[in-house]
Amino acid sequence: MDFAEARKRMVDGQLLPNRVNDPRLISAMLSTPREGFAPAAMASRALADADLPLGGGRVMIQPLYLARLIQLLAVRRGERVLVAPCDTGYAVAVLAAMGAAATGVEAEERLLAMGRPLLPPFARVEQGEPAAGWPGGAPFEAVLVPGAVARIPAALEEQLAEGGRLAAVLQRPNRVGAAVLGLKTAGRMSYNDAFDCQTVLLPGAAPRSGFVLA
Repeated sequence: MDFAEARKRMVDGQLLPNRVNDPRLISAMLSTPREGFAPAAMASRALADADLPLGGGRVMIQPLYLARLIQLLAVRRGERVLVAPCDTGYAVAVLAAMGAAATGVEAEERLLAMGRPLLPPFARVEQGEPAAGWPGGAPFEAVLVPGAVARIPAALEEQLAEGGRLAAVLQRPNRVGAAVLGLKTAGRMSYNDAFDCQTVLLPGAAPRSGFVLA
């Protein structure tokens, strides 16, 4: 399989017709081997327009939704960006390819091991609890939660710099999931819905977790 050609088809067929138009993001998704961050047996499906199963109830969010979430953040070169959770590190690699200083946090070492060898310079992944963020790297100019949650963990909001942005998918009761963009102003977060986005609820986004609905 010609994965470079498949990535071009992904961009041309999924991203460009759906308002993904940031040139740095397009370039990063063309050059970053999404298939390499997938389980070997799933590589041929990694560029399809669907969430990619990673085992244990985890998925790599589909390319279009990831691209639109990243685009919401309007990341500038050199900005510190946190991805929590980062699963195999694909989103971290894309952000690094855009010029961000990207850090990912993931609880499962088996997922980190899949993508760690492919991470570019200025990208790092750490094993830890995603809902706790990564205090050692804070403050971050942007935070990405590439999956569905019932509530944004307070730690991720606290680790945002003033004026920082946070993109996530909120799954509200009896409603379609929505991608949201948060902005930190005067120490407080405000959120606006950006687009409908249906994806798997992250493990840990259940009662009594950091990701639960208030």
